[in-house]
Amino acid sequence: MSGNRAVPKKKAPVRRSKAPKKPLGVRGWTLRILKWGVISALSLFVLLVVVGVIIYQRTSIPNPNEAFQTQTTFVYYAGGKAEVGQFAQQNRESISYQQMPECIKQAVVAAENRSFWTDKGIDPKGILRAAFSNAQSGQITGGASTITQQYVKILYLNQERTYKRKIKEAILSLKLQRSKSKQEILEGYLNTIYFGRGAYGIQAASKAFFDKPAHDLNVQQCAVLASVLNNPTAMEPSRTGDAGVNKTLLARYRYVINGMVQAGNITDTEGAKASAALPKFPKQKQSSAKGGQKGFMLNLVESELNKLGFSDQEITGGGLRVTTTFTKQAMAAAQDAVKANVPTTAQDGSKITDKQLHVGVASVVPGTGALVGFYGGQDFLKSELNWAEQGGMAGSTMKAFTLAAALKQGFSLKSTWDGMSPYRFPGSTLTVQNEGSGSGTSYGSHITSIKAMEQSVNTAFIDMTQSMDNGPKAMYDTATAMGIPGETAQQKNPGIPSTTKDFYPKDTLISLGKAQVSPINLANAYGTIAAGGKRADVHVITKVVDRNGVVRYQWKNNTSQAISEEVAADTSYALQQVVNSGTGQKARALGRPAAGKTGTATNGNDHVSSAWFVGYTPQLSTAVMYVRGNGREQIDGWMPSYFGADYPTRTWLSVMQADLTGTEVIPFPAAAWLTGTPPTHGHEASLATPTTKAAAPKKDKPSKKASSSAPAAPSTTAAPSTAPPATTAPPETTAPATTPPVTSPTAQASNCGQLPCGNGAAGQRSTS
Repeated sequence: MSGNRAVPKKKAPVRRSKAPKKPLGVRGWTLRILKWGVISALSLFVLLVVVGVIIYQRTSIPNPNEAFQTQTTFVYYAGGKAEVGQFAQQNRESISYQQMPECIKQAVVAAENRSFWTDKGIDPKGILRAAFSNAQSGQITGGASTITQQYVKILYLNQERTYKRKIKEAILSLKLQRSKSKQEILEGYLNTIYFGRGAYGIQAASKAFFDKPAHDLNVQQCAVLASVLNNPTAMEPSRTGDAGVNKTLLARYRYVINGMVQAGNITDTEGAKASAALPKFPKQKQSSAKGGQKGFMLNLVESELNKLGFSDQEITGGGLRVTTTFTKQAMAAAQDAVKANVPTTAQDGSKITDKQLHVGVASVVPGTGALVGFYGGQDFLKSELNWAEQGGMAGSTMKAFTLAAALKQGFSLKSTWDGMSPYRFPGSTLTVQNEGSGSGTSYGSHITSIKAMEQSVNTAFIDMTQSMDNGPKAMYDTATAMGIPGETAQQKNPGIPSTTKDFYPKDTLISLGKAQVSPINLANAYGTIAAGGKRADVHVITKVVDRNGVVRYQWKNNTSQAISEEVAADTSYALQQVVNSGTGQKARALGRPAAGKTGTATNGNDHVSSAWFVGYTPQLSTAVMYVRGNGREQIDGWMPSYFGADYPTRTWLSVMQADLTGTEVIPFPAAAWLTGTPPTHGHEASLATPTTKAAAPKKDKPSKKASSSAPAAPSTTAAPSTAPPATTAPPETTAPATTPPVTSPTAQASNCGQLPCGNGAAGQRSTS
């Protein structure tokens, strides 16, 4: 049809099939994980910010701690009623920011927080480092605190180490930063922080350390005071040791000076001059409250509080109530015994004073380790060296541990040893001699363990040590288990002090007592024997209560079986014979069962330098030591008598008589008469040398140079009027006749002689 156009038909839509999705692949998955990781991290960050804002807004600055006004810590005798003394009543005198010298502000910032003037009160990087370190150690060990955080902790919080406290500390620091100026914060910090010596705040510290007001301090003095803040006890200037200077303080001091140079507070030249040495310190003024023995008592208490985890600030200003083991009776007994028995005139007629002659006494309760009494030396205000803790070469008193070690290995009280003098080590030039002139006194080639202990025969104990399996180490291990700390401090074998100088497990002559042992540790170790082999850690604190009445520490008896009851009984039996018929017969006057050991030791010049008696009853163990000068100076030819059987034993007797008056008389357990299979042969009881009674025993110095001025040791052949109850006698043994000893001295010795223990040398000897 014309005029009409045909309408084209619509084409149906073509359906195309979707192409299959390509797998994401490693790159795709990585991008997706990263995307969701970023989203999650941002979400967590936003959440933390929100939570942080809420916590920040809800945390208000509390009132200052009452602890800001520090309280005195009181120390009491056993029982918690009678006062021993106090630790630093609060010593604070606040001064204004303007009165503080610029050098102390600069030095403290250099020491504690070099970003103080620019930070916001906290150190985020430091907090992260501390958090990572704490996470690795599994406990809260450190904090990276700024000056503001430290001020907050002192003023508003407590000393607990928790994440909760650290978070609150950081928040309060941020708030304080907004409410106070930097100057106000630094002023408050310098008026409250503890510097040591009982001084809180810079004014008190300036007077305590340099005897002047703070505004007169110079740069070096400011650097010292800023340094001690890090650890007031460790950086106490008077803790100089053998070096004559506190090396820890010196290192910190130089760090502070260097920081002041870097900050432009002082020039390089001034810094170099200041770093050369610490400034001079005036003589520290002592409070009369530490006079007599009280200063020694408080020092022992402070040291133990530190070991128990109490901070210096808590001790000196935390208002603690500390109950000790000390009793008035035992402390008085030790002091009175020394005053009643020490010699006052030397052999040349000169006066003997307590500046020259040092006596250390310690009394410990067996089975508990409680140090009930001690004598540390002359008035604490004249000398702070505590000889009950310092100690001296122990000499023959160490032979008790050798016997205990031998009994553990299968030897017995009836085993026999070489008592001839001198004793020569097989294949060596090293010899050991007994007490006596010439080559020393010979007691026979086969003397029993009892005889060896009774007469303190050096050669027999060397033979005993050599006959054991790894004898020196066996003796060392036995002694440390019983209460003598080793050459290095170990938590399982603590003591007062925690180490023993010159005490080594490889020392060939270990039984002769070169080790410098404290009377405290020796009394405790002998107490282990008295307690049937049960060792208790010696201690001076039984209870600590804070100012709120909360018990912060309570002592609990935790003994360990160091040696078996049988070994303890046999060792004790041998030591009883020392008192009954050996070198310690003066102790028999106690009138009750007692056991003990005399001892002396020689220094590097072959002069006697220490004299001892250590003894015990079932209730109390006491050690007495006499030394001169630095602890290793000559006493033979100076004291009227240098034997342990004389002045030390008499002093011990006076102590024990005063302490045990009115107490029950308790017998010792009977000897066990152990038998076993020893590691070596030739020490059978059948070889025992029969004993013969010598008429007039003669005592000689432990030197070839016989001195006509040396007095004879007091006779010990006469029995006292009050004899102790009899102890079980050893079973009889049949022995072939052998040559009896030439002499039968009642005072023998012990030490490594003039050369270091273990080195080859001839003529090693000493006396007891």
